[in-house]
Amino acid sequence: MIALVALLDVEVGMLILYLVLALVAGLVAGFFGARALIKREMAKNPPVNENMIRAMFLQMGRKPSEAQIKAVMNAMKKNQ
Repeated sequence: MIALVALLDVEVGMLILYLVLALVAGLVAGFFGARALIKREMAKNPPVNENMIRAMFLQMGRKPSEAQIKAVMNAMKKNQ
């Protein structure tokens, strides 16, 4: 009877060890996978900068002032 209890303790301990190892491996894989996805999306769609806003104003036929560019940048930062 004592040998059976000792055997069950080892199996439970190994089960817990495997669960913890699987959790750690999943977290590491998820971190690097998400990091790669974010890098790829940032390369495809870079964040908007002041030059892009100037180009957008010029395409609409307007000459933007520096105050208008700053206002658009602040509005975009506020909405993020």
